[in-house]
Parts: sequence; structure tokens; C-alpha cells
Amino acid sequence: MATRKVTLSLDSGALDFAERAAKAHGISVSSWLSKAARREAVRTGYTPQKPEPATAEFDEAERSAAEKDLRAQG
Repeated sequence: MATRKVTLSLDSGALDFAERAAKAHGISVSSWLSKAARREAVRTGYTPQKPEPATAEFDEAERSAAEKDLRAQG
């Protein structure tokens, strides 16, 4: 997966929560936020309209993993 550098603005409470959650899972805040964004997209019903052919297989694996995580959480 390609990584792009972006600048985000989070309120201090959200950033604190993300930092604590990332630390508890032993991953970086960036990685935790990426996973949280994918989970939320799946949870709210988003699916890509036309995935790029080179990334379609990876996107499908990520979507499946996010759905599995949601099912495990109840």
C-alpha cells in the first residue's frame, strides 16, 4: 500500500484517545488512525466505486479484515 504524507487537525481529546489506543495496541498513531478510518468507512457502508486494478486485491483484503474486526467486537 502506498503511503502519502498528509496533515490532519484533531481536537486534543481525539488526539489523546488515538495516542493512548495506538500505544495500547503497540502501533504508531498513524497506523492506528489509518485502521480506524478504514473500520469507520466499512461500518458506515462505504465501498470504493472503482478500485484501481493494482490495489483492488489489497483493498478487498483490508475491507474483509475491517469487517472481521467489527464482527469480533460485536
